[in-house]
Amino acid sequence: MRINLKEAAEFLKSCKDAVIITHQSPDGDCIGAGFALRDILAMLGIRSRVICSDEFPKRYAFMTKTGWGEDFEPQTVIAVDIADTQLMGNLREEYENKVDLCIDHHISNIEYAERLLLDPDAAATCELIYELAKELGVELTDHCAACIYTGIATDTGCFKYECTTVRSHEIAAELMRNHKIRYAAINREMFDVKSIGRLKMERIVTDLMEYYLDNKVTMICITNKILNELGVDANDLDGCASIPLQVEGVEVGITIKEREDGAFKVSMRSADDVNVSAICQKLGGGGHVKAAGCLVTGTLEEVKEKLVETVRQSLEVE
Repeated sequence: MRINLKEAAEFLKSCKDAVIITHQSPDGDCIGAGFALRDILAMLGIRSRVICSDEFPKRYAFMTKTGWGEDFEPQTVIAVDIADTQLMGNLREEYENKVDLCIDHHISNIEYAERLLLDPDAAATCELIYELAKELGVELTDHCAACIYTGIATDTGCFKYECTTVRSHEIAAELMRNHKIRYAAINREMFDVKSIGRLKMERIVTDLMEYYLDNKVTMICITNKILNELGVDANDLDGCASIPLQVEGVEVGITIKEREDGAFKVSMRSADDVNVSAICQKLGGGGHVKAAGCLVTGTLEEVKEKLVETVRQSLEVE
């Protein structure tokens, strides 16, 4: 059941002992939303904790250093920035049929939760968390403000992606005006700082970049072999999905990352009018019009072939 901002705020005021689920391969938006919501619930006198199937990358330590929350038997389950229960990872079996409220901005949300606060026009789930805080009348802590700022900054690519709206800039300005946020340090850590291994990996995958469909589609493959040889941690891969789209004239950029279980995580980015969410939905995934993903099984060559053919069909239709 879809609900509005006021209804979501009323539900949060009445909930108890909440567990807040963030998606696997956590990013700045889901982590920011999870920990900001935990702060907000604490201000309402409600216990909560943030959980994830994967470890949080070290670069987000300034958000997670306050701890994941108290240990208790949850009475309320909240999902943030999770469009599909598959994205819960190994938490799916326990929680997929127990979600009381989902707060999300993905147009591909499958509406699995009992209550859904969804705004596809929001650039980040953290924007909805900010609006909820205002609706609830709570005064944000500096930590909470930093979490929300980080979620918006990362999901907008430091405010350069097309999903960025006037409201995105307004919220960021309000946070910067009213709170002590080390925004320059946050943006440097999110967008500029890379490990030596990551830089070496970028050189290798760029050299091995593949081109398809008259160079309208580019693809990079990040295999476990490459990661192991360079000593690169999976948490160092944030932002890799933008690499294939840096080539002039490319309409769709594809990044394939091999997982430990042998499956391949696929990230797609669109430069102009191609709806990569629709393409990924055909492969069991989804996301935003210009940034989406899916999980594909098979050998690397089979996965490549399947991806290129699916994109080819979509480009022909358009």
